[in-house]
Amino acid sequence: MPLNRRKFLKKSAVTGAGVAIAGAAAAPAQAAEAKKPGKPVKQPKRYALTVLGTTDLHGHVFNWDYFKDAEYKDAAGNAQGLARISTLVNQIRKEKGRENTLLLDAGDTIQGTPLTYYYAKVDPITAKGGPVHPMAQAMNAIGYDAAALGNHEFNYGIETLRKFESQLRFPLLGANAVDAKTLKPAFQPYVIKTFCVKGAPPVKVAVLGLTNPGIAIWDKAYVQGKLAFPGLEEQAAKWVPKLKSLGADVVIVSAHSGSSGTSSYGDQLPYVENSAALVAQQVPDIDAVLVGHAHVEIPELKVVNAKTGKTVVLSEPLAYAERLSVFDVELVFEKGRWTVESVASKVLNSNTVADDPKITKLLGDEHAKVVAYVNQVVGSATETLTTVEARYKDAPIIDLITKVQEDVVKAALAGTSYASLPVIAQASPFSRTSEIPAGQVTIRDLSSLYVYDNTLVAKLMTGAQVRAYLEYSAQYFVQTAAGAVVDTEKLTNAAGRPDYNYDYVSGLVYEIDIAQAAGSRIKNLTFNGVALDDAQQFVLAVNNYRANGGGAFPHVASAQELWSESTEIRTRISEWVTAKGVLDPKDFASVDWKLTRDGTPVF
Repeated sequence: MPLNRRKFLKKSAVTGAGVAIAGAAAAPAQAAEAKKPGKPVKQPKRYALTVLGTTDLHGHVFNWDYFKDAEYKDAAGNAQGLARISTLVNQIRKEKGRENTLLLDAGDTIQGTPLTYYYAKVDPITAKGGPVHPMAQAMNAIGYDAAALGNHEFNYGIETLRKFESQLRFPLLGANAVDAKTLKPAFQPYVIKTFCVKGAPPVKVAVLGLTNPGIAIWDKAYVQGKLAFPGLEEQAAKWVPKLKSLGADVVIVSAHSGSSGTSSYGDQLPYVENSAALVAQQVPDIDAVLVGHAHVEIPELKVVNAKTGKTVVLSEPLAYAERLSVFDVELVFEKGRWTVESVASKVLNSNTVADDPKITKLLGDEHAKVVAYVNQVVGSATETLTTVEARYKDAPIIDLITKVQEDVVKAALAGTSYASLPVIAQASPFSRTSEIPAGQVTIRDLSSLYVYDNTLVAKLMTGAQVRAYLEYSAQYFVQTAAGAVVDTEKLTNAAGRPDYNYDYVSGLVYEIDIAQAAGSRIKNLTFNGVALDDAQQFVLAVNNYRANGGGAFPHVASAQELWSESTEIRTRISEWVTAKGVLDPKDFASVDWKLTRDGTPVF
């Protein structure tokens, strides 16, 4: 559903021109009134606007953990789901007046739970006469005004995204998602909303949507040659002046981009991944930024614009509908125009309210279908497998992932000139709580092991490149002296590196010496019982996120690609277990690596 850009811009320009004329006409009349002697001074008109925001919903409608088949709960007492957010939104609309509120989202909507997977792959929305996506149903019912594109919107391909977009009753915004050939907007860049004020001209509120440049890396297979994703700062600098020229009194940016100014992909792109604060700092005339992508909670962050000295307010609500950001925008009408006088923000906790029964009833059938799907039995396990210690000990449950990936790639390369090369595989400990219980094994159990919708890629790597890859991965551990006490809670995530950016590599044997400085930790690295030959060639079975540069691991993104597919690794694991019938560690587990200090094992 390509955007008719000329029609869109023409319509917006007409609306904006009307606002500018109305504002200009009001000024002389007010001046004449003020000159009459003895007339009391009129207080200026004021208007209070409330902007509500969610982000990184990742398919969470219900306060339900599909992987545990139970109500969601965590140690902090958080609740999840749009049904809770709906209750909060209803309360604020009742308090402030719906006509004075705006509801936005900052992206990552249609991926993240078995609910979203089911309606992308099992009962796809793209099928002829297919269903309406549950997230579209929920967000339409709640009454969102606009949402920004997230990077995970592209995980199932452009066709699924466009179908989802067509099912929404509000615009999906992405000013920096452009056609790769024409560089014109491929999605609606912005929307302008009008708010009526008694006895004064209307307030025009523009919402600019910006998405993440990393899409070009993370979903390269879907977007390469079709879409481009320039930097948020440069696109905001292009669009915000246009929005002001169209009569916008308030400019809100909904940005699927964190506020830290950092990038997980290093220098692979010339654009910053987490640039929301940079946008506020560099681009004048922005009043507030709804921040997304980083999955952190920011009630209020004030950034001073370098050109105007004006303070811009940013807020990021916690992901999965655990929080709702609330911006209170105060405006005053003086000298013939509306001016933003102040902006303040906070977050509300969705655990303070109950589900909105309207939303739970609306999607009860869809929820029940997915619960039944994930509880299908596909095999049995001889013993319990868990990820509890998988961050710092070679765990059989992660070996299951690498074994499946090895087998799939070996089968795919059979009969090719690469069939004789050894296949090694990477996998990460995504979850700290995943468990495959002894006895019956369900799709739910296996899905909790591999929570992302990653697909498999085969890359050609040398021994030297694999060594560098392992050294980079080993930066995950905090340097710990040989005599120091080891606290497993403080042993990992050095420099804030997330668990999903620590990789096991199967088929090799090696030690990680955490007493050493990062960069010189890999010891006694062997293949087939002998020291690794730097010139030896390997086929690395790797997920598409890593293959495309996610995590900025060395060499893998630029390595020759031998094969790839669109079937999710999670599905391949289910197929493998279904074919085996019995999940027995002797069929896939091996101790390939261990942590040491000066040659002595840590555990």
